[in-house]
Order: sequence, then C-alpha cells, then structure tokens
Amino acid sequence: MVMHALMSSGVSMPVFTERVFECLPRMDQRRWAQMYVQGLLTTPGKKSVRRLAAAVSDSPTASQSLHQFVNASPWDWTPVRGELTRWTEQQMAPRAWVLDLAVLRKRGEHSCGVHRRFVPSTGRSVTCQVGVGGFLATPDRAVPVDWRLLLPGSWAKDPERRQRTKIPAEAGQRSLEQHALDVVDTLADASRTAPVPVVADLGESTGAAALVRGLSQRGRDFVVSVPGTLQVMAGRHLRLQRPNAGEGQGLLLTARSLFEFDAAGLTRIETVGPWGGGPGRHNTVMSSFVRLPEPASVAGNQVYRSYRLFAVRSDRGRQPVKLWLTNLTHARAEEVLGLTGLLDRSAETVRELEEDFGLLDFEGRSFPGWHHHMTLVSAAYAYRGFGRPGGGGESLLQAA
Repeated sequence: MVMHALMSSGVSMPVFTERVFECLPRMDQRRWAQMYVQGLLTTPGKKSVRRLAAAVSDSPTASQSLHQFVNASPWDWTPVRGELTRWTEQQMAPRAWVLDLAVLRKRGEHSCGVHRRFVPSTGRSVTCQVGVGGFLATPDRAVPVDWRLLLPGSWAKDPERRQRTKIPAEAGQRSLEQHALDVVDTLADASRTAPVPVVADLGESTGAAALVRGLSQRGRDFVVSVPGTLQVMAGRHLRLQRPNAGEGQGLLLTARSLFEFDAAGLTRIETVGPWGGGPGRHNTVMSSFVRLPEPASVAGNQVYRSYRLFAVRSDRGRQPVKLWLTNLTHARAEEVLGLTGLLDRSAETVRELEEDFGLLDFEGRSFPGWHHHMTLVSAAYAYRGFGRPGGGGESLLQAA
C-alpha cells in the first residue's frame, strides 16, 4: 500500500503545478497538467488515461480531453522541465547529475522508438523504448528532471514512421552518449546552483570515450561507467599536456586487461571506507592513471588529459566487476566511489516510476506524447518525493 500526499513541503498541488507549468500558454493546458499529475498520484493500479480521468473528474469528456492534452496538444516540454529542475534544486542540494537509462518494455511495435534490444542485466532481448534520463541526485534520492528518447535508424530514417508518430525534423538518429550530452547541456542552462559532477552509466555503450571527451570539453567533473573493451593508454608519468616528440603516449591496452594483468605494475590497490566516514562496507579499489587514444582526425590538436580508471575488486578474485573513468584525479577515493553509488538511487527511482507512477502505462504512440508523459510523471515524482503528510488541511489520497 502506497500513500501519496497532495501537500509537498507546505506547497499545495495547485501552487506546485501553477509554477512548474506556468510556461504553458493556455489556462486549460495548465489545468489538465494539474489533473494528470494529481491522477498519477491518486489512481490505484494501471494508470491509463481513462483511469486517470475517472480519478480526478466526473466529466464524461475528461478522458478525451486528457488524452488530447498528452498526445496532441502542442505544448513545449523543455521549459516545463527547466522549471521542474529549479523547483527541485530548491527542495534539495544535488550532489551530482546522474545520467541513466530507462528500458521501457512495450508489447507492440508501433510506439515511437520501439525496437528489439539486448538487456545485459536480464540476459534477454526485449521489445522496448529506451529513455536517457537526467536525475538530480543525493545519497538519499534521485529526482528525474529531463529525458531523451532513443531513435534507432529504423525510426530516424523512415519518413512514414516519422510522420505517423510526429517526430520533429530536428530529432534525428543520435547515439546514447549524444543524448546524454544533450541532457547535460539542458541541465546546465536550467540549473541555478553551483556545478556538480556528472555520474553516468549508459550500459555497454561503445561511445563511452565520446561521452568522456564531450564532458571534458564542457569542463564538467565526471565519473563515467566504461566497458572493459575501452582502449586506454597507461603509463607512469601522465601529464595534462601533449607528450614531447618521441616520448610516446604510453602502453595501449583494454581497460579490463589493465587490472586483470596489472600491466607494467601500474595498478594501485587501496581499501576504501564508506562515503562520509559512516558505518558500512569497506571496499578494495583498484585504480590507475590513463589517457584515451585520440582519433587520428583530432590527435594533432588535442590536449592529452589524464584520467583515473578504477574498479572495486570482486570478492571472488582480482577481476573487477564494473569499470569507471573519472577526471576527479585529486579527489579522495571515498568521494569518487560514493558518487558511483548515486546510480543505485536513479535505478530505484526508475523502479518506483514503473510501479507507482505509470511510467510503463502510456498508451500513446507519438514522439511529443512520450515526452509529455515523461515530463508529467517526473513532475509527479518530484512533488511526491518532498511530500509532508497532513499539512494545510489537504487529505491523503490512497493508491494501491
């Protein structure tokens, strides 16, 4: 049994939605936004548009109007997400921006962006949409504030599919790391707080190096999960400048093999306690300073940045479980390892969105409809996350 309060930090639902959806040009759009968010918080079970409408209105036309608002109304979700970002920052002090994937399983093949995809965590291929989410995260919670929808080539390059699902001309085929960098740029424009590190896990994406380079070029601190096949250059004297002629760039090898074989004795091993020095498990962390080999087209003009490659040693032996790359080379290992734990919070959030907020219940098929639904679900989660039961005389509404 889940209880959702319609009072958040002393702010009523109407006040919250009026602020977050203030940019919507029409009063009826703002009203339907409030009703959709309220329906997500109070409707038990499956959160179809019909059930949401029945939960918040007695009007026989409410379902049709709510469906129109989500699927066909041409409102821009970007400024709404920007206001949601700023509202959330006022409720908490983010430790990091987390970039994580949401795999949204679908039954049919007609929803925008649906494709077959192998999911390593389950070892199976599924029919799904893939969302790249941006979360404001602390050790206690991760609040979603921005999303991108992955469009495989079968969607991005098919004129008939694009027209049918209302994919705008500017939405082309982009990789996961390009979407992730777009999210970072959008958060940077919307945020009103001091810069925080970016923590990212895009699965076994082959574009991890491109994400690292993109974050470095933007001057962002980061901790990024990388595949074991990532090519790195290891050496004892890595500096933040171009090597002198004939000096060489170091030993080139895969990230995982650097730790498996401790090539040239370059691995440092240390015991790391919990973030903040509190109680918890101590971990054995393996790390080494590395560079990334630059593409031939840019290597001649590129600054050779040094990074720290690290992993937690498996209890079963020397082989690391997950590999990470960070430019926080002078930060304490406890702090950097603690940042990786924020991805556990975003994964928990995605599970909550699926179970309690109707993340998987959207029945529309259009590109704008997907973004509208994801924005409204994120707003409902943010509001609930800072709920305070009983304030202001507003009743608690129960959802199973």
